[in-house]
Amino acid sequence: QVRLVESGGGLVQAGGSLRLSCAASGRTFSRYDMGWFRQAPGKEREFVAAVTWNGGSTDYGDSVKDRFTISRQNAKNTIYLQMNSLKPEDTAVYYCAAELFKPGLRVGVDEYDYWGQGTQVTVSS
Repeated sequence: QVRLVESGGGLVQAGGSLRLSCAASGRTFSRYDMGWFRQAPGKEREFVAAVTWNGGSTDYGDSVKDRFTISRQNAKNTIYLQMNSLKPEDTAVYYCAAELFKPGLRVGVDEYDYWGQGTQVTVSS
């Protein structure tokens, strides 16, 4: 089992940047594929980015490609989401998620078993 804690959210102006972090408990972090999702008020939770257990492969939602970058440091049990060129429509609660590794990247909410509590990102226009 793994426990996830997100941080780094906040208020930023459109065009600005933020870096989210997700710290994981446990000694088996490197066995987990990781993902970032977000949920805006009144909307379903949507896929943002995913990274494999070793950082070798990544995937992104269409709305964030070329603006967001997911990365991980297994030695620190942490993943990151660097968000650049932020837009008001990026406003949401951002969640990190974990699932034991297996071939392929997971982009569906129901493909992850472990979730953090979320961190709020607000982008003002």
